This record gives sequence, structure tokens and C-alpha cells, in this order.
Amino acid sequence: MKILFSLLAAFLILAPCSAKPPESSRSFLFQYDNVLGTSMELKVFTTSTSASSRAEAAVLAEISRLSAILSGYDANSEFSRWLHTLGTPVRVSPELYEVLALFDRWRDRTNGAVDASAEAVTRCWRQAATRQRLPTKEELAAAISLVREQHWRLDPVNHTATHLSTAPLMLNSFAKSFIIRHAADAGLAAATVDAIIVNIGGDLVIAGNHTENVLVSDPRSDAENDLPLDRLRLSNRAVATSGSYRRGEMIDGKWYSHIVDPRTGIPAGRILSATVIAPAATDAGALATAFNVMDTEESVRLAATLPGIDYLIITSDGRRLESPGWKKIELPAVAASPSTQPSTDFELLVSLELSLQQGVAKRPYLAAWVEDENHAPVRTFALWHGSERYLPELRSWYLKYRGRYSADKSFAASVTSATRSAGKYTIKWDGKDDQGAFVKPGKYVVKIEVSREHGTYQLMRQELDWNGSPQKFMLNGNTEIAGLSLDYRKKTNEN
Repeated sequence: MKILFSLLAAFLILAPCSAKPPESSRSFLFQYDNVLGTSMELKVFTTSTSASSRAEAAVLAEISRLSAILSGYDANSEFSRWLHTLGTPVRVSPELYEVLALFDRWRDRTNGAVDASAEAVTRCWRQAATRQRLPTKEELAAAISLVREQHWRLDPVNHTATHLSTAPLMLNSFAKSFIIRHAADAGLAAATVDAIIVNIGGDLVIAGNHTENVLVSDPRSDAENDLPLDRLRLSNRAVATSGSYRRGEMIDGKWYSHIVDPRTGIPAGRILSATVIAPAATDAGALATAFNVMDTEESVRLAATLPGIDYLIITSDGRRLESPGWKKIELPAVAASPSTQPSTDFELLVSLELSLQQGVAKRPYLAAWVEDENHAPVRTFALWHGSERYLPELRSWYLKYRGRYSADKSFAASVTSATRSAGKYTIKWDGKDDQGAFVKPGKYVVKIEVSREHGTYQLMRQELDWNGSPQKFMLNGNTEIAGLSLDYRKKTNEN
């Protein structure tokens, strides 16, 4: 018996030592286009590929489900069908009821700066832009008159919504943020997942046990990979950025923002960009829109009444307004390394439009890099990929860079920015090599490589004489890239 107890004790002591250590969580990256009219980046932190796939599927399914309820662009959505009713109480889904109630709340909080009927003013400007003229006073007055109507009445007892006006309505101000939050929750619930980041068009939710570096896009820059305005460290927060620099109307040579003040009928012009961090995604989305419309004094007062709100507002005259807590989430500035190489006043702007597939589709992997005239790699200035195990599918880039990339994490952070149109991207080469030194004048080759999972492979190249003389190139499209242009030009801002 003593021998038996001794063996059992030895087993109990040794058993924990022989147990397999728990597998550490990894990051799985999924990138899509044509999601709610823009792009989506999804990061899943988990231990297995199967768990990441289940979370991915759940996120996509939830986005599809909620879009079918809230979309104003889908004629068959619940919201669109409800718009065709008038004066009749309609029992609506919990999600549509909640969003309509949130619009009521935010319309009051912002004194009308956030309003679903801002669409009436937006259409007025869009129609005037097609004629290349400003809206008339009468046209703007008619649009504002529609805004001032009562658009619906909610019955919390019977859970009905009664459509009351004929004003065009859109739920854009924060419906995307609402969908992102629910999609992140769906992904967390679908599998054993540590954390999820859902980023749709520059608005994102970080959910779970993870802290993420978030780059704030500079509204005065015109490329995806320009230096950010700021760098943040965030966990369990929602981020939304709204601004006038990516979407709007050009009338008689002047740019007018797509964000309008529904109270005056005038496009927002005093604010370049507003980034808001909040515990609730809809708060971040609503405030980012409101801060583009309201006076900065109004914005500061409103933010002070709400818990957990941080913001960064950039005005059109270059002023920077930060919330009192902004510095606490801000990463230290990266000091520029001194260079003995001569600077250059030129840069290369690459504008590309992906060939969008029908419906939601995974974004193809893409590498953009520069080689010298001897075909030696000089600089990778853009890299889009999912799991790193698929990087060899970018076979030309991988041949040059496979020995260098293992320590390269410069493309890993999340980015918050104003929403871009689906499939349209702009990237830039600033004339530096991979070590940060400016290249010498001479001949270089720019390569753009695209590979799609279970799809096609394309490699485009253009020789460039880096000599200080402006040059433009238009390359023929292909299966994956509908259009590609290269503009070697004087710098428009300092990088």
C-alpha cells in the first residue's frame, strides 16, 4: 500500500511538468472590399485557424444581417421598406428601433447637427454639382424645410415606428459604428477568441483582451501610407474619424464636403477631421460627425458631458484641439533618425482602383516596391496580406524580400481615417530606401504585384527616372486592377 501511495504522489508531482503548455494566441488578418460601401480589415486573436475562421464567418454574417435591416441603399432592407409607409405604426425590429431612438437622442444632444434627414441637404448639393453650380437659395430653403419636419414617432410600449415625413432619410451618421460593434460581439461569441478588431472604412472597435496601436490619418495627406497625424494605444474602445478630405463635390473648382449642417444647408468647412474614442461605438460615430458640423466650443462642451470620451479635432486653419485625456492614450512621438543623405523635393504618388467583385469580396494581396536598375530591392512602400503564410503568393516580391520581412512590423497597426470609396487607394513612395535614407538620382523600377486567394495573379511594372523632372504614367488595367496611375511630382507635404 505504501508503494502504491508513493507512486501516486510521484505521478501527481510529475504530471503538471509533462502537460503540454497552453498555445499562445496569434493574430489572423482578413481584408475585404465592398463592405458597407468601403473596405474592411478584420483582426482575430486566437490560438487556431479554425477558431479564426468561425469568428470571421460570424462577423461577416452579422454585417450582412444588420445591413439588410439598416441600409438606405438596399431597396429591400427593412429600413427602406419602412420608408414607403406613411402615418401607420409599424412594428420594427429591435435593431431598427434602437437606431431610430439613438437618432432622436443625438438630434437633441447636438441641437440638430446630427439628423437622419441631412440626406435632403446632401441630395440638394449632389444634384447642383451635376449641373456644376451652387444650389439656389430656394433649393436650400426647401431642403432645410424638410429637415425641420418630424420624421417618425416611436412607441416604446408596442415597439412601433410611425413614419411621418416625406424627407429623404439615411442612417449613415453612426449606423456603421452600430454594425461594427455588433459584428465584433458576434465574432467573440462564435469561437474561443481572445480579441477582435473590426475596422470598416476607418471606424473600428477593439474588443477583448488586446491592446492595439492605432494610427490617426493626417487629413492633409493624400496617401494611405503617409505619416500619421498621431499614434495611439487603445484597448476595449471604439474609434471613429470623420472629415471632409475624401468625399464630397467639386463645383467650379472648389471642394465641398459631403458632411453638411442640416440646420443651415451648408457643407462643413471649418473642420478637416475629427477623431473620437469612446466606450460605445455609436457615441464615437455620432460625435465624429457632429464635431465636423458644430462650432469647436460646442463640441468641447458636449464631449465634457459624456463619460470616457477623447477626441482630436483638426480645424481648417490648422489648429489642433485635444481632449484633456488625449495625452494618456497617445504613444510617444517617433524621433526622425538623422540622415547625411540629401533630401528630395519629389515623391511618387500611386493611385490604384481594384476591380471590385460582385458583393463582399476578400481584398487581394498586394505588394508595391521599388528596385534599382540592377533589380536590387530598394523600398517596399505598401504591403497588403492576410496570414503571413500566404506571403509567398506574392512571389516576385517574396523572392526579393523573404529574408528581410520577418522583423518588419511597419504595416501591422490599425488605421482610423475618413471613409474611402470601395476599391480606391492611394499610396506613396517618399524617395527613401528601406533604411530611411533618400535614394540617389537614377533609374528605378516600380512594381505592383497582386495575388488573389483562389484567383488570378498580376504583376505591373514601370520604369522611372528619379531625376527631379515631373513624370506621369497611366498603366493599362487587368483582371485585378481596373486602373493604375503613377505621378512623380514635387512634394505636396513634408513626410
